[in-house]
Amino acid sequence: MKPTRCALLMSTLFLLAPASTLSAADLPDPATVKPVKVFTVPHYCEGVVFDHQGNGYLSEGKNIVKFSLDGRHNVWATTGAPNGHKILADGTHLVCDASRHAVLHLGADGRFLNNASDKCDGKPLRGPNDLSLDPKGGFYFTDPGGSSDKKPIGTVHYVDAHGTTHLVDSHLAFPNGIVLVPGGKRLLVGESKHNRILKYTVLKPGKLGHRRVFANLPTKQGDQIDNQPDGMCLDAAGNLYVAHYGMRQVQVLNLRGKLIARYRGGNLTTSNVAFGGPNMDQLFVTGGLGKEAGGGGLFRLDLGVKGLVILPARKRK
Repeated sequence: MKPTRCALLMSTLFLLAPASTLSAADLPDPATVKPVKVFTVPHYCEGVVFDHQGNGYLSEGKNIVKFSLDGRHNVWATTGAPNGHKILADGTHLVCDASRHAVLHLGADGRFLNNASDKCDGKPLRGPNDLSLDPKGGFYFTDPGGSSDKKPIGTVHYVDAHGTTHLVDSHLAFPNGIVLVPGGKRLLVGESKHNRILKYTVLKPGKLGHRRVFANLPTKQGDQIDNQPDGMCLDAAGNLYVAHYGMRQVQVLNLRGKLIARYRGGNLTTSNVAFGGPNMDQLFVTGGLGKEAGGGGLFRLDLGVKGLVILPARKRK
């Protein structure tokens, strides 16, 4: 299977348009939302995503774990160091894997098909981290490999519908979570080492305007060990939910970048978030129960807020 195949399958992407904007008053009171533990795993986990049948997947250690909402889970694939994860219209998967220096294309059964991206402008990728699908037929991904606040070499890339990888921004201090806002006109990227969310105007697929700061996030206090934005997702109104690594929290920002809620995420090193459940109104949160070297867990927040559907619609036969 050629790399162009997986990109073209995204042309059927179905994105819900934002509904009326939710304010802090419309969200459940953070004091009343308690993280519910779904299950634990031996290692730190991230990259949570759901397929057409409602099955969940998360990245844990060397493996991708498949799970059901009642907590049953098993190893679905072993890739090396899986992270960000999205599912295409035909049920195949795109997975960022730092150990393979590539965005992998896996079959619906977890078999390796090919690399959807492993180089840009003739240079190998360092360590892809997270990705966001584009309804135009491509996808964006972050590559923080080896970057830090003192070594801002992180990059953001776009893979077009023909399978070619383009550099769209560089010199970032660990670019991490990434989401394309409905309508495809704005791209949001978490810059972990500066504890902030960046905003880009999308001029056309794979062509971005200058980066701007969308929001600076709260800093650690008390027993919180760090303050780095990690994985992100959107609700149907366009609010941004940010897994805040080291703070045991999920931060919620409105369309203007204003912080409107802070929810307990369960894990200390909160790593990623995704809406799921029968009504798409439960937020699932991954991370490490303690420091990253220890075990991890999947938690559920029963928010009653509709999440944005980013799963590509299957073609009708």
